[in-house]
Amino acid sequence: MADYTVDELISVCISRQVEDGETLAQGINTPLVMAGFVLAQMTHAPNVNFASAIGQSVCQEPAALGVGRIEDFWLAKGLIYTGFVTASADLLPKFKPKEFLRPAQIDQRGNTNNIAFGDNFDRPRMRLPGTGGIPDVTPIGEHLCLYVPRHSKVTFVQKLDFVSGMGYVPGRKRGAGPRYLVSDLGEFDWANGNMRLIRLFPGVTVEQIRKKTAFELEIAPDLTETLPPSAEEVRLLRDVIDPLGVRKLEMLGGSARKDLLREILTKENAL
Repeated sequence: MADYTVDELISVCISRQVEDGETLAQGINTPLVMAGFVLAQMTHAPNVNFASAIGQSVCQEPAALGVGRIEDFWLAKGLIYTGFVTASADLLPKFKPKEFLRPAQIDQRGNTNNIAFGDNFDRPRMRLPGTGGIPDVTPIGEHLCLYVPRHSKVTFVQKLDFVSGMGYVPGRKRGAGPRYLVSDLGEFDWANGNMRLIRLFPGVTVEQIRKKTAFELEIAPDLTETLPPSAEEVRLLRDVIDPLGVRKLEMLGGSARKDLLREILTKENAL
């Protein structure tokens, strides 16, 4: 069995959700997802396309993961270029892309919040990055997935402060709600309309996950352990796809994240 880190396991789990020939929507700041998408193309899905929000383009060849010059990398790879609004409203609904969103809050039914913490919109406790295209995509998306680098009751809540992403709502006529979620503790789905644990990360227990989830969590009857990454998957992530370790930024906070960011920018000669 290969030695691996949790960030690598998350990216591998994301890679395993990709099917050959799909269009994959790349977010603005989602290196764990992009590492998984590129890993999928290098292993089992060579014919995927990337819809890049960074380059506002559709690409067949991925760019290296980076920070300081990432726009340059993606802009150079584009087959077609379009504005964000045109891509979200006109092109992406036709491509039916697979996309991984990172919610700040998520409830049992898969509804999400990326607006703010606190119940007062004018004076929130903390403003979040914002919705982007989430309110446009989630009501109609058929291949939406979620990921949470740090599983806690701050994110998995009984009631959202605001709603920016649509989950499983009774009577909805379009879209499917989120299909899959991976956190740093395990893998989940919504087979019955409620969030359900389907696979545990190695060394993690059901009780640990329940203690970090504010709502009642369903457990799959055939619950298994997540298969660890192969030695080749780890090699590709570390040596080819993301040698700078950009994906690790999503796992860190505070001074540790700041230190890694400075290290990456220094190696890119971007300071």
